Amino acid sequence: MSEELRENINIGQQPGLQATGKLIDHARTELGRVISGQAQAIEEVLIAVLCQGHALLEGVPGIAKTLMVKTLGRLLGLGFQRVQATPDLMPADILGTTILRPGTDTFTFHAGPVFTDLLLVDEINRMPPRTQAALLECMEERQVTSDGTRRPLPSWFTVFATQNPVDFEGTYPLPEAQLDRFLMKIRVAYPTEAEELQILERHHAGTGANLLEDAAIAPIAAGMLEAARAEVRAIRIEPELYGYILTLARRTREWPTLLLGASPRAALSIMRVAQAAAAFDGRDYLVPDDVKRAIPPVLRHRVMLKPEAELEGFDADRVLTDVIAAVPVPRQ
Repeated sequence: MSEELRENINIGQQPGLQATGKLIDHARTELGRVISGQAQAIEEVLIAVLCQGHALLEGVPGIAKTLMVKTLGRLLGLGFQRVQATPDLMPADILGTTILRPGTDTFTFHAGPVFTDLLLVDEINRMPPRTQAALLECMEERQVTSDGTRRPLPSWFTVFATQNPVDFEGTYPLPEAQLDRFLMKIRVAYPTEAEELQILERHHAGTGANLLEDAAIAPIAAGMLEAARAEVRAIRIEPELYGYILTLARRTREWPTLLLGASPRAALSIMRVAQAAAAFDGRDYLVPDDVKRAIPPVLRHRVMLKPEAELEGFDADRVLTDVIAAVPVPRQ
């Protein structure tokens, strides 16, 4: 981006990123007391929260995916529910069902765990397709329709789902329609040797209760999350960057190694995540690097590679890197 464009961006700026900065600092400190390492995953989880979007966490068992989300729920001070996905889980198990009140001839709706602020769906790919489909309306419209009645979900409703990329027995791949409703796909990697050593030391020094209870997480101040989200939405975007986001999204639809490109919803998600990425850098304006930073987590689960590309060893992140390199960065 040119110096002239940077100066134009800076004219008339509103400095308001105080709530966002405080939330990020507090969250990093408190999550770091429970989670060793995983700095990038923690940052992307916080970005999902600031954008009020759903997130899919992928990683092998035992690397703190579930613990990260549980700690986040404690940190935000919001309502929290957890669903452990199994092959026999039915839609009513998560949405709720209408039951006959004892001693009467009237029915009442018994709300399921989806009626909460933060929903953790553990091993989501173990749910059968019928139950996966039950989440589609919840994730997109934040409501449940049961017996012809629309029941709104809390305004803070957010889904964090985990899945194991190496275990395929007894699993059901998520349909493209559901994957597209996840704002981000966050890859959680193995910790480094030093981080793993810290995990051993923390557990040895614990009281015998779980690590989350030992840490005594301090929740954020009331109203901070709402204020931070408003600040992120207000981050300034120059017209040239709208065009840059659009060009990147549209280029994936014609890329030779991709069978399925980014949807219009994906382009909106790139914009939102890029705004949050700018906030993490303490800026209330967008630059092209924010957009580049948003592309992998936003698009890696939305694009579909052609079979011959997979045989040649390509993966989504590699293809997206090539797409980014092929699109000129706006200069004027």
